[in-house]
Amino acid sequence: MENAPTTERSVTKSMNKIQRRILGVLIEKARTTPDAYPLSLNALVNGANQKSNRHPLMQLTPETIEDELVTMRTAGMVAEVQGGSRVPKYRHYAYDYLGVKGAEAAVMTELLLRGEQTAGELRTRASRFEPIADLTTLHEILDSLKSRNLVVALTPAGRGQVFTHNLYLPEELEKLKRKFSEHTGDDMESTPAASQPARDFDAGIATGRSPTERQSASGGESFREEIGLLREEICELRLLVEELTDRLQRLEG
Repeated sequence: MENAPTTERSVTKSMNKIQRRILGVLIEKARTTPDAYPLSLNALVNGANQKSNRHPLMQLTPETIEDELVTMRTAGMVAEVQGGSRVPKYRHYAYDYLGVKGAEAAVMTELLLRGEQTAGELRTRASRFEPIADLTTLHEILDSLKSRNLVVALTPAGRGQVFTHNLYLPEELEKLKRKFSEHTGDDMESTPAASQPARDFDAGIATGRSPTERQSASGGESFREEIGLLREEICELRLLVEELTDRLQRLEG
């Protein structure tokens, strides 16, 4: 990724969901398709609305994205680039704006594009940008980001712990925290990026036993550990499907 000095300042920045999607797309495409970067407005719309590697799915119009780009340019998040083409193109200044680079930037990109995720999901997904050897390394990255107020944990430490970025509007983050707080006791909710099979596994369908039976048999703590393990296994399968889907879309394009 582009080099930018990592600062140790505490960052408190809020963006609406469209601005977060725009910034995430620009960072992603700069890394994955550098020959097509900076992005035209049309490419930015396509990237924001694509169906893979995004949560939630959006249907943004060029006019909506153009309006947000004006605000983001004023804030120093992005810039319009005039090159050899008469079509305006856009680049990001996320590394300077957030004070991140390398693996930290990779983690923030995935959180911007997908929202809250488990540590296992983040390690696997962010590794498409920067190698992250293991969960220990990932947690060191998360600790650094948390110390600068860029990332927050939504669930207690342990297997399957869920993290998200801290760039939400205040009311959005409070709603998200309440949602996860309500489900911490029974761990019955998967992250929003998870598919229905993940929720089915979390409910105990895979073993044919109810959550109450499983929890009674092994205790609350081991139940949470089992749920976390299932989430990580399902994440690996889901990521494989997403990778195959991306390859198919590129071939069809």
